Amino acid sequence: MKQNSLTGFVNEVIVGLQQEGRFATANIYKYALRAFTQSVGGGEIFWGGLSRQALRHFQTYMEGQQKSYNTISTYIRALRAVYNRAVDLGLVKGEFRLFAKLKTGVASEKKLAVTASQMKKLVHAPGAEQLPTKVRQAQDILSLMVLLQGMPYTDLAHLHKSDLNGTLLTCHRQKTGTELCVKVVPEAMELIERYRNREAASPYLLNILSSTCSEKAAFEEYQRKLRDLNLQLSKLPALCGVEGIKVSSYTARHTWATLAKYCQVPEEVISEGLGHSSLEVTRTYLKSFGGDELEKANRIIIDYISTGNKNVWSRA
Repeated sequence: MKQNSLTGFVNEVIVGLQQEGRFATANIYKYALRAFTQSVGGGEIFWGGLSRQALRHFQTYMEGQQKSYNTISTYIRALRAVYNRAVDLGLVKGEFRLFAKLKTGVASEKKLAVTASQMKKLVHAPGAEQLPTKVRQAQDILSLMVLLQGMPYTDLAHLHKSDLNGTLLTCHRQKTGTELCVKVVPEAMELIERYRNREAASPYLLNILSSTCSEKAAFEEYQRKLRDLNLQLSKLPALCGVEGIKVSSYTARHTWATLAKYCQVPEEVISEGLGHSSLEVTRTYLKSFGGDELEKANRIIIDYISTGNKNVWSRA
C-alpha cells in the first residue's frame, strides 16, 4: 500500500471494490480520480496534493468542463469517501472540514417526467410497426417499466423467472435489496410474453441479459444495454411527434411518481422523493400496505395515460 500516494490508495480501493463485485462504485472512483488528476495536470498525486485549494480548483475545473452539478458532486463525494477511509486507516492525518463549501449535494437539474398525453404518444403512437426495430423495442421497454409501477431498468433487466408467479411479480430492488410486489396487468403480461427469455438454462425472465457472463462481464453487459436503451429512447420523441422533451430510462419511474401525485394517490403509497434515502424510507413503510392498494394506484395511472381521463384516488 502506497501510504504517501492518493493515486496508489484509490487504485487499491478500486481493485478491492471490483473483487467485491461493486463495479458501479469502482467506476465512480476511477472516473473521479481520473478527473482530479487531469485538473492538476496529470501524474501521481500524493496526499499533500489533496488540499482545500486543490479541491476548490478541481470544482472550478469541472465547472469549466461544463459538467453537471450532480457529476461534480458525485466525484467530490467519491474523493471524500476515499479520504475518510485513509484517515480511518491512519494513512493520513485528517484535516477538519477539508471538503466544506464544495458541491456535495444532489440537485434536480432536469425535468425527467413527461405528461400523461406525452407518454401516451410515446408508447401508443400509431404506426409503431414503422419504427426502426431497436427503437420499437426500446418503446416496449419504456411501456413495460411504466406498467410495472415505474420499475427501474436495472430491476427490470435482472428479473428472474422465479420472480413471476401467475400475475404476481415479487422481486428485490438492485440498489436497496428491499422487496417489491407488483400485480401484473394484462398489458404488461403481453409485453413480458413478447420479451420472455426462452432459454431453459437462463435464470432471467426477459431476454435482456445473458446468463453465462462472469460477474464483471455481466456488469459491463448491463451498462452496454443501458447505454443502447437510452440511445434508442432519445430518438423516440421525434419519431412519435412529441417535441421538446427528452426521454431516458429514468422517464418511466419519474412519470409514474409524478402522475400518481397528480392523481392524488396518498404519499404513503407512492414514492415522492426519488433520492436514495427518502426512497428507502418510503419503501420501508410501503410494505405495510396490501397489494390491492398498489394495484389500484397503478391502474389509475395506466388508465390516465391510455384514456386521458384523470381519476383521483378518492374516486377510484
